[in-house]
Amino acid sequence: MSALSKPRLERMERVLAGYVSRCEVPGMVAIVRCRGDEHVITLGALALDDPAPIERDAIFRIASLTKPITAVAAMILIEECRLRLDDPIDPWIPELARRRVLRSLAAEVDDTVPAQRAISVRDLLSYRMGFGSVMAPPGTYPIQRKIREYGIGGDGPPRPAHGPTTDEWLTRLGSLPLIAQPGERWMYNTSADILGILVERVAGMPFGRFLRERIFEPLGMKDTAFVIDADKLDRFATSYAWDHRTNALAVYDGVRDSAWAEAPFESGAGGLVGTADDYLAFCRMMLSKGEIGSGRILSRSAVEMMTSDQLTPVQRQGAEVFFGDSSSWGFGMAVDIRRDQLYRTPGRFGWDGGLGTTAYTDPQEEMIGILFTQRAMESPQPPPVFSDFWNLAYAAML
Repeated sequence: MSALSKPRLERMERVLAGYVSRCEVPGMVAIVRCRGDEHVITLGALALDDPAPIERDAIFRIASLTKPITAVAAMILIEECRLRLDDPIDPWIPELARRRVLRSLAAEVDDTVPAQRAISVRDLLSYRMGFGSVMAPPGTYPIQRKIREYGIGGDGPPRPAHGPTTDEWLTRLGSLPLIAQPGERWMYNTSADILGILVERVAGMPFGRFLRERIFEPLGMKDTAFVIDADKLDRFATSYAWDHRTNALAVYDGVRDSAWAEAPFESGAGGLVGTADDYLAFCRMMLSKGEIGSGRILSRSAVEMMTSDQLTPVQRQGAEVFFGDSSSWGFGMAVDIRRDQLYRTPGRFGWDGGLGTTAYTDPQEEMIGILFTQRAMESPQPPPVFSDFWNLAYAAML
């Protein structure tokens, strides 16, 4: 018996097609999978100036959908006892030992107090290391100006080839104070980059190679990587952002001159490209509590811990633009804790990518939804195309 309503899926396709016909989104791949019943929608083109229709195997910059994958990589090492949740990261990342902390957010970068303790592995997984994106207009505080000057990230969309190498990035970060005490509160983005470096150093191999050998190859994620291969450029979608001066889409990142042609720093926060089907394989593994066929990527208990709320209400304060009143954070991904929308079910987990991607898994409904587009988000709040997709996905379940 079907788990999805065909008429309601047809309504989804009509609504999503409207975004393409209005030139609000160049193209998209949408997948809804519920209790084994799967529906795929492909709309639009790889580029506004390319009449060829987009296909299911189109490759997108998945941006922050990299974060859950990075968290899984760290949990693999924790399960192997090569890392421990509450151990300090200092032995592996001495560049971040003996931290200083800003006296206040508005303080100059040399106005600091000592950190009360070291950053732990748990702090990185739960994004409580004490450093990350500052939710204020650019340049409001001295620390923001340093983040922009040093190219640390978290203050705008990624451009991998234009950034520093891993070692230089870490040296720059290590020269700055933390913004909050370790463990004090949730801050976006930077923890995932540190987590990727930690995996690389503990595993003794490049981060991308670890992901390929331990996650991508076992799951058949053949198009997911930190760089786009030259022989895959014909499937690589052009990336766009809305230009408010012209009131139209403008190219953010092209294909032949893409910033994903190389990756001097393999960013665990937002560096991957991949297809919707690749990400579906990852989500199916998480829905199956780590199981793949006759083997496993992670144990059931590891997945359950990752996808449960790891923050207190106090630690979420200041992050309302990300969470509202209905979400919190597990390890490397958001977790819904209250229903305030049709599509928010307590226990639902996943995240959005700032360059136009969203993917969530609902264990209660045994449902996975994925929408990959080429239009960058304009704020941490989901754009209308995301909200419409999720409303329609839940409405389609029987």
